[in-house]
Amino acid sequence: MGLTKTIWDRPEEYLRAHEGDSPVLFFAPAALHTAARAFLAGFPGLVTYAVKANPDEAVVANLSAAGIAGFDVASVPEIEMVRRIAPSAALHYNNPVRTRREIAAAVALGVGSFSVDADSELDKLIALVPAGAEISVRFKLPVKGAAYDFGAKFGATVEAAAPLLARAAAAGFRPSLTFHPGTQCTDPAAWRAYIAAAAGIARAAAVRLHRLNVGGGFPSHRLSGPAPELSAIFDEIARATAAAFGANAPALVCEPGRALVAEAFTLATEVRAVRDGGHVFLDDGIYGGLAELPLIGIIDRITVLDGDLRPRTGAPVPRVIFGPTCDSMDRLPGEVALPGDIAEGDRVLFAGMGAYCTATCTRFNGFGALETVTVMALG
Repeated sequence: MGLTKTIWDRPEEYLRAHEGDSPVLFFAPAALHTAARAFLAGFPGLVTYAVKANPDEAVVANLSAAGIAGFDVASVPEIEMVRRIAPSAALHYNNPVRTRREIAAAVALGVGSFSVDADSELDKLIALVPAGAEISVRFKLPVKGAAYDFGAKFGATVEAAAPLLARAAAAGFRPSLTFHPGTQCTDPAAWRAYIAAAAGIARAAAVRLHRLNVGGGFPSHRLSGPAPELSAIFDEIARATAAAFGANAPALVCEPGRALVAEAFTLATEVRAVRDGGHVFLDDGIYGGLAELPLIGIIDRITVLDGDLRPRTGAPVPRVIFGPTCDSMDRLPGEVALPGDIAEGDRVLFAGMGAYCTATCTRFNGFGALETVTVMALG
């Protein structure tokens, strides 16, 4: 009996050997390591991975191997999973609302950093978390520039953050601040505004910050053209911190999810039908791996391959793309330019799909099963 191949050279090699197996999520660990190295070399502080973006154990293991030493976790199952794979990693429990059972479990598992944005939640932490742990007060600003605003759910106002910070310090915790500029934030000025506000909060609380967590929000490469310049954001964070805090600058932390993991995955779908030469129906949609596209916009880094896995070259035609379910909401946003000669059975590959593709996938109508296949390279 021959050996079963588990790592393929490229997506096309696998698709050629598995006709009809779709949708497939192709994972390139080498791309994940490249993204990790870019953050570790460029960000002026501790890099922690936001596990929610892609909780696949292979992702966590590869990031740990690449040098990521901290993880932003939002639940006890995430804590347990990271502890099993990367036992010595620093864990930051930055979901600001937790039950007492969850806090006790996190303490037992060695979590040493917790975020908070309300007095009632700080009461729980004071009662259950040993003194000396880090408490990061999460605050929010009305800053634009992101695909959607995280401040609608979490974050104290600037005015409320200062007394929370002072109270955490008085209770014997290491006082820190944290914020999230919003997902897919492309404007470095958003971080500058938040960092300046953090310095004001620290002054109002008469507290010297232990650390400042500048959140996630770092953009991934979603649209055709040049990739976002993360180095410009890193540089702005460093300049803004020095300008706002001077000699009292806290240590910096970031918690990227999307920008770390997106480029390591490509989603391959199959065309189920081109209805009367117009609308395109795929075997995956918003209830599957494409779930977040209606929330933050299309990924137009798309390649269409014909039945022989050769790129389609027809002139682009704007198309409505539907997923496979019987729900009329199962549609990608807007119209998407696809080759005019696209046909049933073609493969449609979406690049940059590592973030939230599996984490938010459902099995509605019996669709949504995603097979993950490891490849040496995606392009």
